[in-house]
Amino acid sequence: MQLQSLMETLSGWVWGPYMLVLIVGTGIFLTFRLLFWQFRMLPLAFKQVFGKHPQHKDGDISQFASLMTALSATIGTGNIAGVATACVLGGPGAVFWMWMTALFGMATKYGEGVLAVKYRIKNENGEMSGGPMYYIERGLKWKWLALIFALFGTLASFGIGSSVQSNTVALAVENSLGINTWMTAIIITVFSALVILGGIKTISKAASVIVPIMAVAYIIGGLAIILSNLALVLPALKMIVSYAFTGEAALGGAVGAAIRYGVARGVFSNEAGMGSAPIAAAAAKTDHPARQGLVSMTGTFIDTIIVCSITGIVLVMGFIMAGNSFGEQTGAVLTISVFDQLLPGVGGWVVTFGIIFFAYSTILGWSYYGEKCATYLLGEKFVLPYRLIYIASVFIGCVATLDLVWLFADTFNGLMAVPNLIALLLLSGVIAKESKDFIARRKSGELY
Repeated sequence: MQLQSLMETLSGWVWGPYMLVLIVGTGIFLTFRLLFWQFRMLPLAFKQVFGKHPQHKDGDISQFASLMTALSATIGTGNIAGVATACVLGGPGAVFWMWMTALFGMATKYGEGVLAVKYRIKNENGEMSGGPMYYIERGLKWKWLALIFALFGTLASFGIGSSVQSNTVALAVENSLGINTWMTAIIITVFSALVILGGIKTISKAASVIVPIMAVAYIIGGLAIILSNLALVLPALKMIVSYAFTGEAALGGAVGAAIRYGVARGVFSNEAGMGSAPIAAAAAKTDHPARQGLVSMTGTFIDTIIVCSITGIVLVMGFIMAGNSFGEQTGAVLTISVFDQLLPGVGGWVVTFGIIFFAYSTILGWSYYGEKCATYLLGEKFVLPYRLIYIASVFIGCVATLDLVWLFADTFNGLMAVPNLIALLLLSGVIAKESKDFIARRKSGELY
């Protein structure tokens, strides 16, 4: 109990107002430093993701595959359970602050992508290695801080990446389908092992299939609810905006609650500033750091502005139908209940299967993040041992009680952000220089 109390205190500090100000503040700073780059370049960014371009040689996987790998880790339970928790604790206005966090977070995610490619290296196996530990070491020349990030990233991977996600799947399957958690543990562990043991190329292939299919299915389900209840859409949007500044329906009725929970859940969902996504960005085949930065920032837009918005708007529609109340439910249970109420017979299943596949894809994406952090600390010889330990943690997560693990996961996930944000702020000049170089070389015709 003393350990749990200590971790609760530490987690509260890590995810407290100072951290949230640092995360959002970094996004605001980069937005002005780059002259609102994420808004000006968003059309080109999506063209990079979905258009046809010449194949680049430097890198392990395509830019699309790198984005899907990053999205596999970010589109997860936070988009379903996290949004519901934010709405219950912060009121409908929390959704507005999630949007604000994402808009500035796109600049942060862009910067992470630029630095990931700029400072990546080719390891002894001929694969690209990059991410905050490399741009901290090679850009800031602070090896000690890079080691701290890698340690936090490794520890976080076993919690937020594997055991917590597999536990979420096991509980969802047991509640919805009545399947024993041990059976789920065996199935999800086997399927995780088949992909994870193959490394980044296998992980990216799986993510490139799972993420688009499940994201589209979830979006279609949410849009079906919205389109079939059009009379509730405008009131829901008005409520989201008005409650963002009044704090109505928030815990304690304070505007601060709407901001705090909206920002915290937004960051938790899209991971802008956490330092995880640039590890996948570093593996992309690209001819310029800024090009991959553009691809990376679309992940935040897709995750929060699209997927989280679907969840948030539907939840607020349910809030209005229930007489401006979320009732006693929260988390994934609330989202399932509202979807099922507004889209009877189908809505609940959309969320249930969304949770299963989003959580599974998060397991895959985070295995790569954790592996790169672990091998930075212990060397490439630790690749296989890490993968085996990670796979074992997937099994344990399904059958264990994880209250304390949740606290550890949340804490180390937050601690990862500190070294990464320091690097982003101190290397912002490099990000700006690479952005100007990209524009100049495109104008000259040297780059497409």
